[in-house]
Amino acid sequence: MTKLSVNINKIATLRNSRGGDVPNVVEFAKDVQRFGAEGVTIHPRPDERHIRYQDARDLKSQVYTEYNIEGNPIDSFVKLVLEVKPTQVTLVPDAIDAITSNAGWDTVKHKSFLIDVIKEFKNNGIRTSIFVDPVLSQIEGAKETGTDRIELYTETFAHQYGLGNKEAVRPYIDSSALANSLGLGINAGHDLSLDNIQFFKENIPDLLEVSIGHALISESLYLGVENVIQMYLNKLK
Repeated sequence: MTKLSVNINKIATLRNSRGGDVPNVVEFAKDVQRFGAEGVTIHPRPDERHIRYQDARDLKSQVYTEYNIEGNPIDSFVKLVLEVKPTQVTLVPDAIDAITSNAGWDTVKHKSFLIDVIKEFKNNGIRTSIFVDPVLSQIEGAKETGTDRIELYTETFAHQYGLGNKEAVRPYIDSSALANSLGLGINAGHDLSLDNIQFFKENIPDLLEVSIGHALISESLYLGVENVIQMYLNKLK
């Protein structure tokens, strides 16, 4: 079964809006695991507007499932990941002022840089993943960096699926087939939701992990966190 990793950034955003420690991100991470999630994802940014670097440290001893830290591998991020040593690091080419992730890596243009960063993480026993668009040349480029996995950027699929265009999954099918043939593990994330996750999973049979935050937290406002996690798990079977 595809693993569900819950991105808890939105919980940190809510906490930070009042300047206190409610809701507590560590307790929330413990709860989502207790409710059945098979991983916890965080995406600390340099301005710490949601997840803080200290959160990454505090979560280390409490995440007993998959611990995935996403981010742009600037020096401070690399140092944090090497200190915390999560299960997986997902490299995302975010601009410092990006509201959310909006593109995958150009794995051809940034090949040398990615090779060096990935080697350092893997030498420290951390599984690596690269955020990529569903473009075959970028999948091939990812293979040459030495990464263990790719994470398919699914915003385009989600948007088009919402418009009724189910053919939007085709580039993801082709990209996952190529990745599988190259020995790359396949993750996916961005704008996946209860509305589209089952269709996506059915078309990407080798999908190892999905990272879902914004939709899952939003859906939980109406349906409850434990209930929503179980709904996702059922759709991912």
